[in-house]
Amino acid sequence: MNADGFTGFTGLAETRVVVVGLGLMGGSLALALHGKVAKLVGYDPDPQVVSLANLQQVVDQASPDLGEVLPESDLVVLAAPVLAILDLLNHLDSLHPGPAVVLDLGSTKTQVAAAMASLPERFDPLGGHPMCGNEKASLVNAEKGMFRGAVFALTPLPRTSLRAKKLVQELVKVIGALELWLDPDFHDRWVAATSHLPYLLAHALTLATPLAAAPLVGSGFLSTSRLAGSYAPMMLDVLQTNRQNILEALGIFRSCLDEIELCLGREDLEALEDILRRSTHQHEVLASRGKR
Repeated sequence: MNADGFTGFTGLAETRVVVVGLGLMGGSLALALHGKVAKLVGYDPDPQVVSLANLQQVVDQASPDLGEVLPESDLVVLAAPVLAILDLLNHLDSLHPGPAVVLDLGSTKTQVAAAMASLPERFDPLGGHPMCGNEKASLVNAEKGMFRGAVFALTPLPRTSLRAKKLVQELVKVIGALELWLDPDFHDRWVAATSHLPYLLAHALTLATPLAAAPLVGSGFLSTSRLAGSYAPMMLDVLQTNRQNILEALGIFRSCLDEIELCLGREDLEALEDILRRSTHQHEVLASRGKR
């Protein structure tokens, strides 16, 4: 037995995987992993989701009983909303005899990392966040190829073993994603700007648009406001667990918007054009660095 408590390294093909939560993200991951692991089981608290998962053979076995599917797994993937992930981590000790690698797919990482740090030593935790998805939640919208070409952020803990890192690296490769390793705090700071702020701006834009303007809604409005159609309860978890970073991102955005409003109010077209030019350049840089 090696220093991290495991007997050797087990590759993904020999690993028994349980996906906890069979919504859009968990269902898509299950579809992408099906047939590529030793055993693939799934859990969801909704019996209708479980029935659909079994009917469509999304996993080898799906159950609404976490105690039935969790104990025999080598890799536990927590694909639930963030607050549910935190609750699951708090109860994992009593649900799984271990040892097991624990990977989460939550949209925020700092609080999850803190909860993972408190797990008993028989667990080998690693944070994760696939940067993909769409505004339509639920298993019926799951896609096998959803992760292909997408960045998969990975946020290790000081206690995360090399074994866990290699196993999750293999998982990321198998589903066609691109690994990106970073600190949990950095992750939350940057996704506040790239993911959580756009979500709130989409809602603000939608609410600021009169219903009478509907006949003139075109592709620009629809693409900019698309995130307003996301599942609100799940996003409330994200906003709550990354509140301070999002508030800072909102403050920076408000300053930029104030600058644009000031130039427009003064009819200072030269200054306004300079803002738009700088923004166009920055967009090109961001798009090129983030290109899949």
